[in-house]
Amino acid sequence: MRTPGGPAELPRCDAGQHDGPVRWWAAVDATPAERAELRSGDDIVARPDVVMDRAFTVPGMPADVWPWVVQLGKQRAGWYLPRRVERIIPRRRRAIRRLDPRWAALTMGQVVPDYGGRHETFTVAGIVPPHHLIYRSRRGSASLSWAIELRPDDVGGVARTRVLLRLRIAPVRRIWLARTAGGLVDALTIAGMAAGLRERLLHPINGDI
Repeated sequence: MRTPGGPAELPRCDAGQHDGPVRWWAAVDATPAERAELRSGDDIVARPDVVMDRAFTVPGMPADVWPWVVQLGKQRAGWYLPRRVERIIPRRRRAIRRLDPRWAALTMGQVVPDYGGRHETFTVAGIVPPHHLIYRSRRGSASLSWAIELRPDDVGGVARTRVLLRLRIAPVRRIWLARTAGGLVDALTIAGMAAGLRERLLHPINGDI
């Protein structure tokens, strides 16, 4: 799936665009090459007003990471966060720290709840295990796509996976607000998820604590 027009034509909300002495979201910066490339799912919102690209690296091969990605989400395994953050969250609202067979599969067209609002949902628009998972949704008059892609990223014989996430939205009335405030919220939530996913990959448990 491809989008017409080059990435340079798109207003973007990439973490790497922001300058400053300290950028806490740098841990989920996508590289310039990752931001520029075309990916599966781009054609769902072919001419987006806003594109948010994030990326991070976790231990393990894509096949090891894939089950954790599939079960992610509201009314499923939850949104992964590191322990230091979860300490201030009520136990019943914390994401699980194990693989749950109930959430081990997704199918094309399946509708899953989303955190964007009480009645907001995502629909599975593309799934190729353990390579990519693509969601689509409507938020008022706006269409959006959210693609998660896993790539092997071995270094020195150590198994690692590069996790790439891309959110595309159109139409957007206040693009500047989406690119600033919306971009910071997106970076914060993805940075938390990245840290929580790393913990779970390194130290999965049989029960939740």
